[in-house]
Order: sequence, then structure tokens, then C-alpha cells
Amino acid sequence: MPSEFLLISSTALMLTIFGLVMVLSATSATATATGEAPWDAAVKQLVFAVIGIPLMFVASRLPISFWKRVAWPALIGATAFQLLVFTPLGHGADGNRNWITIAGLQAQPSEFLKLALALWVAYVLFRKQTLLSKWQHVFIPLVPVSVLVVATVMAGSDLGTAMILVLIVLGALFFSGVKLRIFVLPAIGAAVAVAVLAVASPDRMRRFLSFLNPNCLDDYFNDCYQPLHGIWGLANGGVFGLGLGNSREKYDWLPAIANDYIFAVVGEELGLIGCAVVLSLFALFAVGAFHIIRKTDDPFVRIVSGGITVWIIGQALINIGVVLRVFPVLGVPLPFMSQGGTSLLSVLIASGVLLSFARTLPDAVARRQAQIDEARRRRQRATR
Repeated sequence: MPSEFLLISSTALMLTIFGLVMVLSATSATATATGEAPWDAAVKQLVFAVIGIPLMFVASRLPISFWKRVAWPALIGATAFQLLVFTPLGHGADGNRNWITIAGLQAQPSEFLKLALALWVAYVLFRKQTLLSKWQHVFIPLVPVSVLVVATVMAGSDLGTAMILVLIVLGALFFSGVKLRIFVLPAIGAAVAVAVLAVASPDRMRRFLSFLNPNCLDDYFNDCYQPLHGIWGLANGGVFGLGLGNSREKYDWLPAIANDYIFAVVGEELGLIGCAVVLSLFALFAVGAFHIIRKTDDPFVRIVSGGITVWIIGQALINIGVVLRVFPVLGVPLPFMSQGGTSLLSVLIASGVLLSFARTLPDAVARRQAQIDEARRRRQRATR
């Protein structure tokens, strides 16, 4: 088994289990206060983990040719799924319309757009490998289609997810090997678009100004309430934490405590040591993914792996940065760990894609061939 396979699969499993424990801890107090079972939220998350982990290993057995074939259908299907948020099935929360409810089950379709977009962009760039020196071939159809996909998310006012989608496209462009001057143009365009969208929305502008406010206590009961309690949760934990289950912020002080601010609970209950463990697991995941990017001979594998790595590691850093007040509140979950079934499913399947690529690395193929040859020689010796 390739070392990259073991590294990615083990870190994905550990982060998922770690997340289940922290979701249980973060939601137990408020659930009990409302008369619900303290483990309800954790059980729902566990159901998606039980579905997602086998899917990850099933995806790991699929060949590269399969991922190339499904690139277009996946993007079309995921975009159609995203458009359901604008039908009677869709509904909003906290100013974003990005959820649907079917048969009592709630889902966030934009999470599946991330993997679909990574596969599609990689397939387009792979097919145009010999033409990537010309900006026209890089931009068409990549930029118009990507803009339309991101627009379906922005129509629901979800700037955080839209930023992650843009990061995936930029990451894929970078790892495709396009010339720097061609890469810089979409990067500048993305930065300008984010700035315009932030200024155009009073809600986003208000959150951004609260982030810049040097004395956030002045606005404690408004936009600074959540960021301050996130920081206080981390500060309360110190080096060793208050102990698992002993968070104070989970008693309905910190909004979105099991979602966007799950890292604050990790810091409060498990301290600096717990935070370091989470960061180390993401770092090991990144090491395994970058080994695939470095070792592969297939441009498609390199580009998809780059897009997925930028998505998962980039989103993790943004989420943790929001909790630390390095970034304004953006509303993106912590991969593997935040409460949310569709988010967990999407990152587990994406991990499965990386695992399927790990099986095709030259070293892994050589080792497998050597094992086959050795087994054949043993059979021949046994029959003599």
C-alpha cells in the first residue's frame, strides 16, 4: 500500500472521529436545555460519517479514466442540484439561501460543487495541455463556466463558499503549469470581484468593519459578539484546556459553535495541545496530497489533486483564521470536523479521489508489479 494512501486515509479518519467527538461535546448542553437527547446532533453527523467513509474507500478503487469521464456530468449534475435552492425546496439562514430540504433531510448542494468543479477544471486543462501557453485556450471555456457556477452560489449570498470555489479554480490553474502572467489575471479578477461583492453588501461590509475595529468590545452586542466569544473560548483553554466536555461557551454563548466555530471548542476544552493536534493532522493530510502532486506522471491527477488540496487545506486555514480573528467572519466550515452532513460527505469523497490517485503513483505501481512477479515465481517454483 502506498505511503500516501495510508497518510491521507488515516488523517481523514482521525479528523472525522475527532470531529464527531467535538460535535457531541459542543451540542450536548443546548440540546439538553431544549429537551432533546444530548447526542442527537452527533448521531446525525455519525450517520453521514458511516455513509461517507465507505464511499471514500469505494472512490479509492475507481480508475483515473472514471474521474475523467464523469467530469462534465458531475459539474452539470452538481450545478442542477445547487439550483434547487431557488425552488420551493430551498430555504435560507443567516442571510444565505444555500440549503434544501427533501423528505426531512437538509443538505447544502454547494458542497458538492467543490469536488465537481475541481474535476471539471482539471479535465479541461488536461485536454488543453499543449495549448496552455495561449490565454484564449486557458480562459475558454474555463472562466465563463466557472463564473456561472460561482454565480449560482453568489445568488444565494454565500460569499464564503464562492471564495472556496474560486480558490479551487486558481489552485487548478497553478498546478496545471500555465504561465505566471496568465495565472495572475484571473487571480486579480477574483480579488477585485470579492472586494466589490463585499462593498456591495451592507451585511458583509458591516462584518468587515467589525473585523477592522481595534476595540471590538464597543460593539459587543452586535457584530463583535461572535468573534469575541470565539477568541475568549480559545483563551479559556490555555495550554491544556478545561477538559473534554467542560466548555463554557457551549452553554449558548457562542453562535454556530458546532459549525463554523468548532475550532473554538477544541481550543477551550483541549487547549493549545488539542489545537496543535488538529493542525498537525491537516498538515499530514497536505503532505500526503502534495506527494501525489509531486510524484504523478499524469497532468490530470496533478491538477485535480492540487484543486482538492487547495480546497480542503485552504478552507481549514480560513476557518481557523476566522476563529483567531485573522479574517472576518466568512461562514465556511472546518473540513471533516464541523457539523454538517453534506460538508463531511464531500470532503470524504474528495479524499477518496486522492486515494484512487495514490494507487496509480509510479512507485506504487512498481511495487505492485514486483509483488505480482514474485508471486508468479513462487507458483512456478511450487509446480516444479
